[in-house]
Amino acid sequence: MNIIDMSVIILYLAIIAFVGLLGARRAKTSEDYIVAGRNLSFPMYFGCMAALTLGGAATIGTAKLGYQSGLSGMWFVTSQGIGLVLLSLFLAKKIFNLRVLTISEMLENRFSVEARLISSLVSITYTAMLTVTQIIGIGSVLKVWLGWNFTLSIIVAGGIVLFYTVLGGMWSVTMTDIVQFIVMSIGIFAVMLPMSLSKAGGWEGLHEKLPSTYFDLSVMGGADIFKSLLLYALGIVVGQDVWQRVFTARSLKTSRYGLIAAGGYSLMYAITVAIIGMCAFAVLPTITDPQNAFASMAITTLPPGVLGIVLAGVLSALMSTASGTLIASSTLIVNDIITRFWKRDMNEKRFLIISRLTTLSVGVFSMVCALWIQDILVALDIAFAVLSGALFFPIIFGFFWKRVTARAVFYSILISSVVILISLMMKGTTSIVPILYGLVTSCVTIVLFSYILRDSVKATVNNEEEHNQKFHTL
Repeated sequence: MNIIDMSVIILYLAIIAFVGLLGARRAKTSEDYIVAGRNLSFPMYFGCMAALTLGGAATIGTAKLGYQSGLSGMWFVTSQGIGLVLLSLFLAKKIFNLRVLTISEMLENRFSVEARLISSLVSITYTAMLTVTQIIGIGSVLKVWLGWNFTLSIIVAGGIVLFYTVLGGMWSVTMTDIVQFIVMSIGIFAVMLPMSLSKAGGWEGLHEKLPSTYFDLSVMGGADIFKSLLLYALGIVVGQDVWQRVFTARSLKTSRYGLIAAGGYSLMYAITVAIIGMCAFAVLPTITDPQNAFASMAITTLPPGVLGIVLAGVLSALMSTASGTLIASSTLIVNDIITRFWKRDMNEKRFLIISRLTTLSVGVFSMVCALWIQDILVALDIAFAVLSGALFFPIIFGFFWKRVTARAVFYSILISSVVILISLMMKGTTSIVPILYGLVTSCVTIVLFSYILRDSVKATVNNEEEHNQKFHTL
């Protein structure tokens, strides 16, 4: 990489760090740090939601799938977009009116403190693993661009994300996300797509150089497409990182329309990056690791200066999601475990100190895991399998079925989580079996416990009925 591109990337990182510092000045209360004061307008909310969803896995992973399979590689990110639309249509109003900070807090309000504890542990696993995927992506692209080893790339880039997220929480994340969304959009749509197509000989050139299966949306196979829908659409619906963004909206209208807009943007992004992956296969058919398809194509195709802008756009996608999932993990730990069970009387100053220390700890842990796993799609499959399989039905039944009991939810999350983890170890992360087993186990356990194994203590039953009445009036 030449000095011009390196200067562009260094300047971009410096700007992001500065914007993060500006955001830190606005994080004066717990709600500022966790949900940006619940005060985001539509443009900011839409940009942040899109930046959160379309991170390193979306960019690096979709380009990899496009390189390997063609247009059908779009299903991964398209499924996430479908999840955003479903969330807007069916749950946004209920979520917005709850005025809570986490999914687990909602489950306690609806069911019991045990449901809050077990669901927070599952959500922490999911959000932490998502952070890992973004850090893996950052390490992968910097390794290709700058020639650094993977460890150094992760330490440097992960450290920058950790720096501004620890300082400013959601306000820093929001302000940096807006910058990252703009840079990401310009880099992908205005620069990388047209120049990649030009290098490959245009759309006609792709048809000449690629197998016909690369233009078939179903070539991945029904099982893999179904797996993407189960993992990512359902995972988005019940993801703490996405819910936490919903809580930042200024109004319900902003929340709902912002989700739909971000879902539509996700579809366009999915198609665009899959095509870039196809162009990479046409131009560079001998890439050893398809995970480097996007970065290798950028280096091969783009002139100095322009390359720096596009690479900054990829960094934007990676860093925005990493910071969003990092603050989500921290929020779950502080709000649902520390302040709920140990330090219930914390003042605002102490809350912010503990939140920053927790964010720092989660960030360091995620960087260590990234060095261990190193495959971005493997980490993502683990995260969404645990989340979708264990939490989807408890949350959906919690909103729409008054008869479900606290005990049923607790055992559903516990048993399905164990089933998923055992299935992942036995069948591997590429199998659809773990998520199917998890969903079936979760649904059957909830129904079985709610109908057959009733809470025997009358006071507990009355308390649950009172919770149900309050909850379903929202």
